[in-house]
Amino acid sequence: MNSGLRVLCTNDDGIHAPGLQVVEEIARALSDDVWVVAPELDQSGVSHSLSLNDPLRLREVGPRHFAVRGTPTDCVIMGARHILGSQPPDVVLSGVNKGRNVAEDVVYSGTIAGALEGTILGLPSFALSQEFSVETRERPPWDTARKFGPDILRKVIKAGIPKDTVINVNFPSCAPEDVLGIRVTRQGKRNLGFLRIDERRDGRNNPYFWIGFERAAMMDTPADGTDLAALRERYVSVTPLRLDRTNEAFSEELSATLK
Repeated sequence: MNSGLRVLCTNDDGIHAPGLQVVEEIARALSDDVWVVAPELDQSGVSHSLSLNDPLRLREVGPRHFAVRGTPTDCVIMGARHILGSQPPDVVLSGVNKGRNVAEDVVYSGTIAGALEGTILGLPSFALSQEFSVETRERPPWDTARKFGPDILRKVIKAGIPKDTVINVNFPSCAPEDVLGIRVTRQGKRNLGFLRIDERRDGRNNPYFWIGFERAAMMDTPADGTDLAALRERYVSVTPLRLDRTNEAFSEELSATLK
């Protein structure tokens, strides 16, 4: 099938991640003009990092498949401005991430950043993430993303996306037949204690540290209408995220304060 769309796929889990194969399958349900430009190594949690002090190494791993020794942001720029420079992509898909990207995750996520970079470049862009549970950590239910992804993308692309908006799609951690539907949501919020520092000792008794997550915070009851609530209730969450982060209401108050 060729819809006339040129699709650029990236991710933050790396060129060999299973989720990258899934996002390519979703892309091929929309078009046969699909290109993959993804990080050589896992870049989870790098947010919107841009490589300015290191060279970018580009490696062709197969037809229309390229690995970049850099971040997801680097990959989208490399794909749109160099590899596909003469005929840029029409759509950017970032994912499918292994694990959800909701609430505060969107600040840290390389998956979200890849899609945001597409938005900055003026391209309709989607971040796609597959939630997993403790039981499905090693085998996330990728079929859920496969089933619901293409139709969501078709409908949103047809409707049109505002220039300053990225579409954040999260698939719940259940089999496709157990999904109850699709909800348009807002970004949720966890409690303030969800991050912690885990101190350990190496073989020479020197301290080292891991940033971790408080399990209790992950189990909070989320507010209605949020991405967190939708996933908890087995709905696909679709959240339009704005590139412009200005707090308009506080801007008015601040203007009065600083007169």
